[in-house]
Amino acid sequence: MTSFLELYETLVKMTLEDPEDDFTDLYADTQYDGTQLDCLLHPDKQPLVWRFSECDCSKEQQEECAAVCPFLAIAPNQEGGILIDSSKCIGCSSCIDHCKGKKLISSKDIIPALQAVRGSKGPSYALVAPAFLGQFSESVTPGKLRNALKKIGFDGMVEVSLFADILTLKEALEFNHSITSENDYQLTSCCCPMWIAMIRKVYTQLLPHVPPSVSPMVASGRTIKFLHPDSTTVFIGPCMAKKAEAREADLLGAIDYVLTFQEMQDIFDALEIDPSTMEESDKDHSSRAGRIYARSGGVSEAVASTVRRLNPDSSMNIRTKHADGVPACRAMITELAEGNVTANFYEGMGCVGGCVGGPKAIIDKDTAKENVDRYGEKATYETPIDNPYVIELLHRLQFDTVESLLQDSDIFTRKFL
Repeated sequence: MTSFLELYETLVKMTLEDPEDDFTDLYADTQYDGTQLDCLLHPDKQPLVWRFSECDCSKEQQEECAAVCPFLAIAPNQEGGILIDSSKCIGCSSCIDHCKGKKLISSKDIIPALQAVRGSKGPSYALVAPAFLGQFSESVTPGKLRNALKKIGFDGMVEVSLFADILTLKEALEFNHSITSENDYQLTSCCCPMWIAMIRKVYTQLLPHVPPSVSPMVASGRTIKFLHPDSTTVFIGPCMAKKAEAREADLLGAIDYVLTFQEMQDIFDALEIDPSTMEESDKDHSSRAGRIYARSGGVSEAVASTVRRLNPDSSMNIRTKHADGVPACRAMITELAEGNVTANFYEGMGCVGGCVGGPKAIIDKDTAKENVDRYGEKATYETPIDNPYVIELLHRLQFDTVESLLQDSDIFTRKFL
């Protein structure tokens, strides 16, 4: 029987040769496992974590695995193995990282994503997370990455940091509007699906402190769909949990596929594309605020600088606090739930170091943070309110004024279900 890795590599090569191949004949070939084929060809119908063999760990080890999951999605089953509850799993990858038997595999969306990009009737866009700097080699600039993605079949690349700019502006406006006393505080809803899942599923009493904002990923996808209704949107980043976010009932349709940096590298390898050798294609649209979203404390710093820029004479100072990694986020939220309020703007990121420490990043988080900070310092604009591209885009999206971001919209507002 062909191994999963061999099957994966075979399907990627076959897809690149013929994107319209439905692979029906492979099911009749006994060398291929039908369950593995289903997962690779139809990942949207599968859980985010795949298991193709039975768990042979001891009961004690299985209980350790269950304890690792921050969302209680794992439990030993009656047959002596483990059961992953897809309704609770948000793709944090903790179970994959801690599986001693290496029996768990993260969802892979390459096959349908490539088929969609190469067969799209409308334009296809790669929406690249702010953490992308240096992931595919230190010498890969945004312009070179843009051309490498076009060689794969994408019509364009959008830096999601531009939409981090817009969400920064929205949350700064929310802060100025909502924080009126020393006892008020705001929890950012931007960026991290693990952070918002902790609040929604465990600490629901804190939801009133979360402004109704989508993440930059969803905002970018909804904007592209508004401007180009027949387009295909593919988010590329370091995070497995973004796959779960794209499947959320109230967010469906914004992002068609989510690929991790590691999946993207697999595509470059299969096509023998070296992004570092591509020509430049620079398009500088985001401010420093949007670019630093990728690392811990970046959202807090971005919102704080924008709050001060919007209202420099305000007597209400923004006092930020942030945590990264699930244990630290839990501790910070527990303090809030117990009434111990020491700041008025709180940021949480599920991975240590922030998005740059995501489970599917290619480079280490410290190097990635340095890259993100350096890219932020190169930005022409300090805050979103200074960025003319933000204002121009808002006008194209029919927002007459910056303040109109406070109103409900089909693009930037989320109704938490």
